[in-house]
Formats: sequence, structure tokens, C-alpha cells
Amino acid sequence: MAIKIYKPKTPGQRFKSGLAFGDVTKTKPEKSQIAPLTKTGGRSRGRVTARSKGGGHKRNFRLIDFVRSKKDIMARIAAIEYDPNRSANIALLHYTDGEKKYILAPQELKIGDQVFAGEKAEIKPGNALPLGKMPIGTVVHNIELIPGAGGQIVRSAGAGAIVAAKEGKWVHLKLPSKEIRKVHSLSYATVGQVGNIDWKNITFGKAGRLRHMGKRPKVRGVAMDPGSHPHGGGEGRSGIGMHPKTPWGKPAFKKTRNKKKPSSKFILQRRK
Repeated sequence: MAIKIYKPKTPGQRFKSGLAFGDVTKTKPEKSQIAPLTKTGGRSRGRVTARSKGGGHKRNFRLIDFVRSKKDIMARIAAIEYDPNRSANIALLHYTDGEKKYILAPQELKIGDQVFAGEKAEIKPGNALPLGKMPIGTVVHNIELIPGAGGQIVRSAGAGAIVAAKEGKWVHLKLPSKEIRKVHSLSYATVGQVGNIDWKNITFGKAGRLRHMGKRPKVRGVAMDPGSHPHGGGEGRSGIGMHPKTPWGKPAFKKTRNKKKPSSKFILQRRK
């Protein structure tokens, strides 16, 4: 998808860029595949639990089939649509039995293409099959960490993991972060790289555009007074003068991995 540059008629448009939406073929979503999306404003039981969230444009949630629940049934790509809830575009599938589903739209997928999910699927973009059935070097996305649980990782625009090796019932995947991770060979993944790869190159240009996305301003701790943040206070511009802390005085960047259920045993090489 191409990048669109705006004429600098106003200060907010001077550095603004966006997507041209040349790949999008349908503007209104399929009514049977949407659900209401309730806003929380970053609050739980009325209290702010996630700061800098709130507002944003009203939108519906698109029901994405991350599981690829309809196995061994051919489907046709009917439309490529914009999804306001994610960076990737989505593709509307029309199955031969009349059912309709949304999936993430991979790169190079076009209207009229046939896609298939099952153990006998071909290695082509949009098809889904177990990782153990894929040859080494295949680029995949929407990967299940637990067989049958649905795709959980590599779902953002332009993302793609590489099947690096096979070891017994495990497949080694090289993730976009350069981390190498073991995933069960029975876990399903979709062939290809997620589309809309130019999404990372756009410049929002003005604060109002982020407010439409539900992102509120973030104030640095050093810009606050000492009563509002441990980093606050001091004369003029001053450093934090301590190890980084959260607004509540706890150490920042503290590791939160569960020691009783370590998922690190599946990580062969860290992203560092």
C-alpha cells in the first residue's frame, strides 16, 4: 500500500503522511461479522488502570477468525477491508458452503484468490496448515502457541516469522524481533507476510490524529512536581536522580515473568 503525502496547507499537515488505501476494495464491513466495541477509557471499576487512554472514534469490532475454524473447505477472497482496530488490513472470505469469515490479509493476496486451511493445504499466501507440514524457510504469520487456541503472535502489519528448523515435535521459528522460539509442530500458522507493510512508515503529523485513535497525552515524570511523581521537582531541567520508578514509587522495568510457569523454556535465543 502506497504512502500519501499531504500538502503543507496547515502546520499540522506539514509532516503528515498516511496510507493511500489502494488495496482496500470495500468500505463498509460485513454486518454478520461485526460486534459492538465498548470503550473502557483505560479504567477498571471506575479507576484508571492504564493511563493515557480515552476518547477516540466510535467503531465496531470485526470478528477475525484467528483459529481458521473451517478446515478442509475452500474459500474465495471476496474483499480486502480496512480494520480500525488493528494495523493490518483484513480479508473477507466466502466459503463454498455460504459462510463468511474475516482473516488477516497477507501480502500479495487479491480478490478472487482461493484459500484453504487444513493439513493438505498448499504453501501459498493465505493458506493455513500445521507448522510441522511446512518446509524450512517458509514465511508465516498468525501463529498458534498452543495447538487449537488460535493465532496469538505475528499479527501486526508487515510482520512475518520464518520456519528455521525442526526438532522432533517442535518447530524453531525466527520471530520478527529476531528471537528464536520453539512452537509445537501441530500448531497452525498462515503462510505469508501480513500485508499493509507501509503502515510503519506513516507520520501522524499532529496530536489530534492520535486522539482519534484513543491515545491521550503522556506527561513525563521529570516534568511533574515531587508530589505527583518520584522523578519530579528540582530547579530547572534536572535528571531523575535515582533508579527509574513508577508514579507509585515502585522500581520501573521490573521483570514480571511468572517463575512458576516459565515460558522461557521455549525461547532458544533472546531478541537481545
